[in-house]
Order: sequence, then structure tokens, then C-alpha cells
Amino acid sequence: MSDDGSQYSGNRLNAQPSNRGPGSLSEGDRGVLRASGDWIVGHARDLNRQIGRAGTADSIDVGHIGRLDTSGAHLLVKLAEATGAEIENCPDRYRSLIERVAGAEGPPADLPERGNAILRILEALGRGASEAGARTISMVAFLGAVFEAAGRTIMNPRRFRLTATVRHMEEAGLSAFPIVMLISFLVGVVLAFQGAAQLQRFGAEIFVVNLIGVSVLREIGILLTAIVVAGRSGSAFAAQIGSMKVNEEVDAMRALGLDPMDVLVLPRVLALFLMMGPLAFLADLTGLIGGGLMAWVALDIPPALFAERLAATIPLSALMVGLAKAPVFGALIAMVGCYEGLRTQGSAESLGRQTTRAVVEGIFIVIVADAIFSIFFNLVGI
Repeated sequence: MSDDGSQYSGNRLNAQPSNRGPGSLSEGDRGVLRASGDWIVGHARDLNRQIGRAGTADSIDVGHIGRLDTSGAHLLVKLAEATGAEIENCPDRYRSLIERVAGAEGPPADLPERGNAILRILEALGRGASEAGARTISMVAFLGAVFEAAGRTIMNPRRFRLTATVRHMEEAGLSAFPIVMLISFLVGVVLAFQGAAQLQRFGAEIFVVNLIGVSVLREIGILLTAIVVAGRSGSAFAAQIGSMKVNEEVDAMRALGLDPMDVLVLPRVLALFLMMGPLAFLADLTGLIGGGLMAWVALDIPPALFAERLAATIPLSALMVGLAKAPVFGALIAMVGCYEGLRTQGSAESLGRQTTRAVVEGIFIVIVADAIFSIFFNLVGI
């Protein structure tokens, strides 16, 4: 903002180079405060602190100011009001700017105080904890809404949407078989190879069968399946419902008297609830096949001996433990995806953010649930 036609960049006015430098405030003789250097927004914090330490004065000499912008002019006016002094020796190129700022209502935008670094970290941690708590409460409320919708559907089966459920079972379940099989097979190979390298040191190569059987059947198979499904189907659910939110299709659905929980959420939750079991079983099977092939190649353990040792040492409960987790993990992943999709606002940026959150939170919740299952099964002796 300038009245003299001088060159400027943004709202910073250029003065003579000799006066440039960080803005400062010093005390002169006979109650005179001298302002010098660049009084611009980049130095506003430091200048504001200097003004806070200034005492009373009769006048403020601004003849040595280099550059002045709107924030600097506001600080000069603030200094004059705080000290009861008059601004003197003001260059003509800045006079109209100071007069306009003095007559304006409210200060211009200023840079926020950064404060202490430790306090900023603590503030960020506290804000994050508060947001996480609020998000957890919101998710629990959404879980309650899903159970409520399921109860209404059970009481009135005509609300159930069979076609949508079957379609989602195909998209989220059947279409995921190849990638789940491939990843589980490769992880079984890696697990057997690493186990063999360690057990060979002690002459206990045969125990690689126990290692593969317990790890794949109880934990690795279902966790890999859940992670793949969260990245594949959880993100897809969030993106599909989020796009409908952006296009206001969900609002139109409500205007037609349709409940999004019945139309959008329940079919997806039920589809993953039903399909995670077959996916986990397939992951267990291919993981054992991969581990058996590597044991055959690396340790010369033939498939017949591998299968015999597996049946003799690994109880059926190991398989059942993994399969018992599958429906719960599937329902959790679907609910997180739908929840994040329904929270999408009307922008592409929000859609991308909620889709990413659906994947991250889905994997996190699955791992937390798996830890809870492990503690429970350990307590009951399974």
C-alpha cells in the first residue's frame, strides 16, 4: 500500500538500501524513540517484543526506517498509542500509509507467535490425543449404528439387499483370491528359508515344519489377508462412498427415504464378514505350500514328510484360532472403510485423505484386535 508510486513487492515498500536491515527500536535523547531498519512482517515478532519493553516517550523518530509495510505501520501506531508519543520525521512516502493504518479498524494479519519448542510439541501431542479420543468415540458410535441397522434388518428381512451383498462378496472376496494366494505363498517361502538358515546351526531342521505351521496358521495367514483386504477393499469402500458424498448422492438417498446404513454400509460389512474366512483359509493353505516347497528345496524335507510332521505336531486348534479371527477382522475393515467414506467432505482432497485414513486405521485396528485375540486365547489355553 503506497501513495508515492515507489517500487514495491507485495505490500513491502522499498526505501534506500542504506537504511535496510532488521527492524529495531532504540532510545534516543530527551524522550525520543528511534525506529530504524526494515519494519516489515518478517520482523514483526521481534519488533512486537521490543515495543512491549519500551517505556514512555515524547516522540518517535521514524526517519531512519528502511522498508515499511502494513504490519510495520500497525506496529508504529501501536507504539505511539502505548507510549503516548507522536510520530515525527516521517518520510512522505510512508505518511499516508501510517495515516490509513491509524484510521483502520483492527490490526492487519500478523504472524503467530511460535512459542517454546517443547511447549509446541506438548501442544501438538495434546491436540493429537484429543482428536484421537474424539475419533474413537465417533467410531464406537458408528459401530453402534451398524448394529442397530443390522437389528432392524433381522427384524424385517425385506430390508436386506441380497444383490448388493453378493456383488460386494465377489468384488471384495473372489477378486482378492489371486493376490492373497501369491503373497501368502511368497511369505511362506521366505519364512521357511529364514527358519531353515537359523535351525541348521543347531541341527534342528525338522522343526522348521513346526515354525511354519504355527506362524502361518495362527498369525501370518490371517494378518496378511487382513492387510491385503484393508489396502484393497477398505480403501475401495471409502472411495466409493466418499465419491457419493462429494456428488451429494448420499443426501439424495436420504431425501428419498433410504437409509445409507441399509443401502451402503450393511452389504459391505456382511460381504467382508462372510468372505474373510475363505480368504484366510486360502492364505493358510498357500502359505503352507510355499513353506513346504522351500523346506524341500533347502532342507531336503520331502512333501510327504512335511505333511506327516505338520499333522503330528500342529493341532487343529491352530487353524481354528486363525479362522476365528477372520470374520471379525473383515467386519472391522469394512466398517472403517464405510465410516471414513461417510466422513468425506465436498472436495477431492477430502476424498483422498479419508481413503488413506481408511487403509491406515483399518490395518491399525486389525493389529490391535489381533493382539486382543492373542491375549484371550493365551488366557483360555488355546
